[in-house]
Amino acid sequence: MRTTLGWLAAVGLAAGLVMGFLVAPREVTQGNVQRIMYLHVPLAFVAEYVACAIILVSSVVYIWTRSERADRLAHASAEVGAVFTGLAIATGSIWGKPTWGTWWTWDARLTTASILFLTFVAYLLLRAMADDPEQSARYAAVLGIVLALNVPLVHFSVYWWRTLHQPPSLLKPGPSTIAAPILAALFTNMAAYVLLYAYFVTRRVGLLRREAEEAR
Repeated sequence: MRTTLGWLAAVGLAAGLVMGFLVAPREVTQGNVQRIMYLHVPLAFVAEYVACAIILVSSVVYIWTRSERADRLAHASAEVGAVFTGLAIATGSIWGKPTWGTWWTWDARLTTASILFLTFVAYLLLRAMADDPEQSARYAAVLGIVLALNVPLVHFSVYWWRTLHQPPSLLKPGPSTIAAPILAALFTNMAAYVLLYAYFVTRRVGLLRREAEEAR
């Protein structure tokens, strides 16, 4: 299954590049710099919604059942989510320089996304520092729930505060205002990054399982 996911992710990423650079038209206002959206938005979507949702559910299941499988899934998802969140912030800064005129500003969306990233880091540090695996998993499950509760703050930050960042174009009431070719390219890349996330998580879960078996 992992091999299949890897190949599907590779095909999806290749298709996303074709859609983003060859099929989708040049954006009228921002020009070609807008094409970084096909990397930035999927990374943010997977990190903030997919990874955090998996962490939330797995953490609740672990607290309820003490399932090692759920704990490993939360752990792996947090590792991949941290990487994707960091890359989303980095690509957002690259996009922000030509459009906003600065690499960084204490914008509400950027600040809340950075808080989410730091929570990911704190989660992983907690995992690494605890000596007792069971205690580590228990504390991490609680922090995983707190981590996931940051997502609404990130999502609604563009509505609750004045911000340079544009409001959501997809996860909002009403139809999308994005042109169909751009939307098709965006969805292709989002699907590709979901597959890439799934591949990384399944690989990491397998490694965590082997590490646990060797430690016994």
